[in-house]
Amino acid sequence: MTKACVRALLRRAHCGLWLGMMMSGLAAVATAQEWKPERNIELVVSSGAGGAADRSARTIQKFLQEIPGMTSVVVNNKPGGSGTVAWSYVNQHPGDGHYISTLNTALVTNQIIGLSTLRYQDITPLNILMHEYVAVWVRSGSTLMSGKDLVAKLKADPASVSFGISPARGNQNHIVLGMIARSAGIDPKALKIVVYSSGGAGATAALGGHVEVWTGTVGNALPLVQDGRIRVLGISAPQRQAGGFAAVPTFREQGIDAVYSAWRGFLAPGGLSPAQVAYWDRAFSRIVEDPDWKAELEKNAWGREFKGSAETRKFLEAEHKLLDRILADLGLIKR
Repeated sequence: MTKACVRALLRRAHCGLWLGMMMSGLAAVATAQEWKPERNIELVVSSGAGGAADRSARTIQKFLQEIPGMTSVVVNNKPGGSGTVAWSYVNQHPGDGHYISTLNTALVTNQIIGLSTLRYQDITPLNILMHEYVAVWVRSGSTLMSGKDLVAKLKADPASVSFGISPARGNQNHIVLGMIARSAGIDPKALKIVVYSSGGAGATAALGGHVEVWTGTVGNALPLVQDGRIRVLGISAPQRQAGGFAAVPTFREQGIDAVYSAWRGFLAPGGLSPAQVAYWDRAFSRIVEDPDWKAELEKNAWGREFKGSAETRKFLEAEHKLLDRILADLGLIKR
């Protein structure tokens, strides 16, 4: 065989190998791009039924099930450990896009305070969907009439007021209480705080007089305000809000430096593939543009704040630094 023939055969073999590799690569890319759920989606809630996280999860469940080709979506409440029970459960399924869970401030604050060894870096962030301000309220028959009354009572005796929060110390509700304590000139650690597994359970306890003051999201407080069952002493917004809270004063306008909002979204186990993340990015991007979703935001007093997966990861990094400073300033952690 001549050298020219040998070179021709080698070129042909090389081209065949290259073509085979290219086709395999294209097939892999096509397969990755086409990832979609193949079985039931388990939407895990990090607190009990009836709270803000549960309400947002069940609202999202409805929208997910309306996406063409979506499999069934079930909600599974796993309260406990300040959200750690739910997030640890989800993270036991690495790389599986069929498990998603509610995401909130406690994931970061648990890590900072040392309540959990699970870090925000260990999960796959999917999005931030909304933010909520915090409402501090009492039963309508309470002698406390305003945020100023609350501060005055705390100044007289920090342990004279029992506060209910959910589902964990160090979360947005605890942070706002810490800000109020600082405004009263007292140590936030001196506050008498009772932790409940969900906002629903805690609100029920507050309505029953088991704690004097409840601190939770404005969305949970709204129906109680409309029914006249509670009096909101103040909300943690920078200015008054529209709708059902138009007549409710902020803490800032009462001379109390307590401005903070909670953020809510969804996460998945660590190790999701780019294709899986892209699928959930598309799914949630579709939801937030739905007019019905915008109506849900208004109905629940949720503020729109959509961030996709990549932006959420950067947000969590920045939020970790911010919350570390806030919690240290409030004396909730030692530095």
